[in-house]
Amino acid sequence: MTYDDFLHQWLSESNAIECYTSGSTGSPSRILLPKSEMLRSAQRTADFFELNSHSHLHSCISPDFIGGKMMLIRSQLLGCHFSWEHPSNQPLCDPRLKDSQLSLVSIVPSQMDYILQNVARIPIVDNYLIGGQAINDSLRKRIIEKRLTAWESYGMTETSSHIAIRKVADGEVYFHTLSGISVSLSEQNTLKINIEGWQELTTNDYAELRSPTEFKILGRLDNVIISGGRKIHIEEIENKLSEKISVAFFCSSEPDKKWGQRLVLLVQRSNLDSEILKQELSDICKKILEPWQRPKEIYILESLPLTASGKPKRNIL
Repeated sequence: MTYDDFLHQWLSESNAIECYTSGSTGSPSRILLPKSEMLRSAQRTADFFELNSHSHLHSCISPDFIGGKMMLIRSQLLGCHFSWEHPSNQPLCDPRLKDSQLSLVSIVPSQMDYILQNVARIPIVDNYLIGGQAINDSLRKRIIEKRLTAWESYGMTETSSHIAIRKVADGEVYFHTLSGISVSLSEQNTLKINIEGWQELTTNDYAELRSPTEFKILGRLDNVIISGGRKIHIEEIENKLSEKISVAFFCSSEPDKKWGQRLVLLVQRSNLDSEILKQELSDICKKILEPWQRPKEIYILESLPLTASGKPKRNIL
């Protein structure tokens, strides 16, 4: 889909927009989002970032995804300048943007890596809005070191983009919900989202609440491994390892006769000899992980299965 295609859909007489979920834990699902709720979502973001008709919004992500769709809708709501580019891992390189000052730029974490390496070459950006997946501690530290104003979003297609935002800054661990949105916990301690006047939705994300408008995510219900009676949160392990492992990797599990399940590390092949790479990774795990958190096996793969937005396809892993 192009932005012209989506603009045609948006301006049509239909009251809803057809969207698809990411497919990170299963097959993508088709849903219909009311245009009225998408506009309300756009207004919340505009209010938070104090956007207006003089703002310049720029999208580095595809309108196939809710984050890309919402950037165009925000510009339509505000009547402001909107630009976009073909999604790539070398964003903001278009010469036409050189002298621009961009109010809000939507990106995914993999694109931020390039931006951090090329800060001097890219246009002035007031705010980066990072979505698609959580950012790890390694990337967070680099953003802070470069003093970029970046915001991590929390949301999903089903909620018409993000429902909460937190600044990428030292000590900032809690997401803050946007206006008209509150949160609570389910009986399983997963996050429940209440969008005033629309819906209440229970997620698969374990959460900790500080207030009805502040929360942090601990991991996903379907990404917990129970090994020898201990609960191991996959994302927690991945986050710890991200600061030390430079090659692409994810954690997963496999059946184990003694422990029920065991944690394994799946790594994309690099230029290093596989056995040398495995030994280096094993040494890293021993240094920074508790014994019960360490992967019991390391597998070297030619490629890692990812969704189009860069999330790991956990069901395939």
